[in-house]
Amino acid sequence: MTSMPESAQLTRNPPPVVSCRDLTKSYAMGEQALQVLRGVSFDVKPGEFVAIMGPSGSGKSTLLNLIGALDTPTTGSLSIAGTDVGGLDDDELAHLRNRVIGFVFQQFNLLRRTSALENVKMPLLYSRTPAKDADAVAAQRLVAVGLGDRQGHTAAQLSGGQQQRVAIARALVTSPQLILADEPTGALDTKTSKDIMDLFTQLHRDGMTIIMVTHEAEVADYAERLLRFRDGLLVDDIRQTPKAMP
Repeated sequence: MTSMPESAQLTRNPPPVVSCRDLTKSYAMGEQALQVLRGVSFDVKPGEFVAIMGPSGSGKSTLLNLIGALDTPTTGSLSIAGTDVGGLDDDELAHLRNRVIGFVFQQFNLLRRTSALENVKMPLLYSRTPAKDADAVAAQRLVAVGLGDRQGHTAAQLSGGQQQRVAIARALVTSPQLILADEPTGALDTKTSKDIMDLFTQLHRDGMTIIMVTHEAEVADYAERLLRFRDGLLVDDIRQTPKAMP
């Protein structure tokens, strides 16, 4: 029997975007160590939409910081887009973040007196993309999130939902492999939250890999997979049928 070429095997079984093995994270507290993550293992495949839930202190935000290359694990291994983050220095971590990961935060993290276009193109400027090209790509991303007519408005002139759309456009501007969303609807009302989650659903349908921390079950229902954490441990890994857009 003829074996399948390696390239075909990789196409059929692509490597995970995120791979955690026995991941731990501890912080020094005087003479003692506070262990926040206690041997966490899981993979996230390309195109998955994963929600992470758990009570305060369960380790979910620490995990998101590790996956976002904002911190490094104490022990165990963490691979992001095929790169082991454990051996990277600060510059290499920053390069990985800018190249592979897009971030969406609860409080938007926009410059309030800066235009939507300028906010969105900022990650491209860090990567030294020519200004003309950065403007064009940022404008395309704003159109994609329904804000093509708000490019010149400052963040302060936009509603909360519009600001989160700008933040999502900014997360997408570098064409990342992974979107990390930390309580993306936490500062929004119910209707606006649904609009934002419908946008995440469309991104998922388009093939984007999304990992989202939330404390709201209604928001987690949009994901196809739910990871529950407690006391630094992964206690549930549940496949579910995601809530569909009407």
